[in-house]
Amino acid sequence: MSETYVMQIERTGGPDVLQKQSRDPVAPAPGQALVRQEAIGLNFIDTYHRSGLYPVSLPFVPGSEGAGIVEAVGEGVTHLSVGDRVGYLGSGTYATHYTGPAATMLKLPDGISTQTAAAVLLKGLTAWMLLFEIRRAGPGDAALVWAPVGGVGSLLVPWATAMGVRVIAVTSSADKAAKAKALGATDVVMSDGNVGSEVRNLTGGEGVDVSYDSVGKASAAASLDSLKPRGWWISYGNASGAVEPLSPGVLAQKGSLILTRPSLFAFIGTGDGLKRGSAALFGALKTGAIKADIGQTFALSDVADAHRAIESGQTVGATLILP
Repeated sequence: MSETYVMQIERTGGPDVLQKQSRDPVAPAPGQALVRQEAIGLNFIDTYHRSGLYPVSLPFVPGSEGAGIVEAVGEGVTHLSVGDRVGYLGSGTYATHYTGPAATMLKLPDGISTQTAAAVLLKGLTAWMLLFEIRRAGPGDAALVWAPVGGVGSLLVPWATAMGVRVIAVTSSADKAAKAKALGATDVVMSDGNVGSEVRNLTGGEGVDVSYDSVGKASAAASLDSLKPRGWWISYGNASGAVEPLSPGVLAQKGSLILTRPSLFAFIGTGDGLKRGSAALFGALKTGAIKADIGQTFALSDVADAHRAIESGQTVGATLILP
């Protein structure tokens, strides 16, 4: 057998706290399955765990999603067999092998590779949550999408566009602006300008129905200034840091705005939610409404470099970690 190991942290801090640790695969308990991982998705939440922004018990193996081949199943598991290709969300996927609840492992349809699954599962389910579960998007809507060429954004923009939503993207460079347009954005504004003013110019003074905001602290004021009355600010990430406390009165003053800070696992914590979301996601992939946009890959042993890249804004699309 080739080397088996995890990348773990024993203290929080910068990317250098990620250290390689030899570890044998864990035999599956009843209701679990053991997977030899072929691809692991990189997500911003991994950096929050590593830095201490989201507290975890130490030592800790980061990683929130992966995909691979089932090598063993525990007692009572009937829907999976050795050799099945699966994708899953779960804690501790920075590893050559992953053992977790079989009930949350999704057998991959034909035509969806393990790399595609690892690239889109958490991010695609997040996009599904934003578009379908929190506030159903539809034709005639105007939406502001921050980080439109990142992991979630590169799925959110084309999926929203396919649903008839007018997407105004906010990004930081000409190259990213061109990519956002290629993904389906109608207009692009630069994050270092007056975003709210530009959005209102583009919408005849009205503003947008919703702001999908993964940036956090640096984008909060601009999101609020871009919304029409009774618009939705969906703040779902902290790429620039956590949003500062906000008085509810500000929402009233700006037009009875609605603020929500969703967590994906509140929407897929039941089998029904995960089933509904994965069906929508796999369907969108099958029809071509969205596709996996794998912008870069890193070896598992080099995952610290992946963290440096995503935190410095150097990544586009999805980033895969390969064991």
